[in-house]
Amino acid sequence: MKFNYLILFLLLVSCTSTTSLNNKKAYSSKGFAYIYNESDYNDKVVNKRYNNFENIIAHNNLKPGTLIKLTNPENNMTISIEVKNRVNYPEFYKILITESVANELKLNKNIPFIEVEELKKNKSFIAGKAKTFNEEKKVFTKAPIQNVKIDDISKKMSKPKKKKSKIFKIVLGEFYLKDSAIILKNRLMDKIPDFNEKKLMITKVSKNNYHLTSGPYRAINTLKEDYLKLKKFGFEELDINSYE
Repeated sequence: MKFNYLILFLLLVSCTSTTSLNNKKAYSSKGFAYIYNESDYNDKVVNKRYNNFENIIAHNNLKPGTLIKLTNPENNMTISIEVKNRVNYPEFYKILITESVANELKLNKNIPFIEVEELKKNKSFIAGKAKTFNEEKKVFTKAPIQNVKIDDISKKMSKPKKKKSKIFKIVLGEFYLKDSAIILKNRLMDKIPDFNEKKLMITKVSKNNYHLTSGPYRAINTLKEDYLKLKKFGFEELDINSYE
């Protein structure tokens, strides 16, 4: 495992993760919310008890009092609320919320996909999700990995239509050089031999902008399994994007 972290360190040394909690940029991530249930505390799935009738959120790293904006990409409903405290919950999830918060956002409780964005205390939201390419050019010989924020492409329909099933992708990074994406892809295949290589895709978004993703996933269990494999490899934070 130490070797895996060393590999990632060498690839990440030239850039700063926008979702890292150790820098000055606002935390931002996309994935699934953990909706609290009283039995979770009794079964020791989480280590703190909450009142599900109150609007409460908790995080495993963010400081208590951190102002967070939660968005349901399905309907664009949002709520801004401070983190109550730090809590342990299953690693796959981005944040813990009570049922009251889930109800306000009208989240699909079977697939509680959510955007988590830190708000600065002056209420001005910093969306800075990516380093500028000028900064990356200074270290182009490295592999500048960057979590990528791609908006949910589901659209509000003017007429009712049959809902399509959701498709998800795990975002592994954004790269200035295609070779950097290839290096990481090869590392992953070498160090996670049971990972399905066909799921890893490199996409050219624009000139000098390449995305490495894993997917697509239709089954949440398969998505969770691969997400945890990648986390064990050494990724600190991974975004999950949703498509229809």
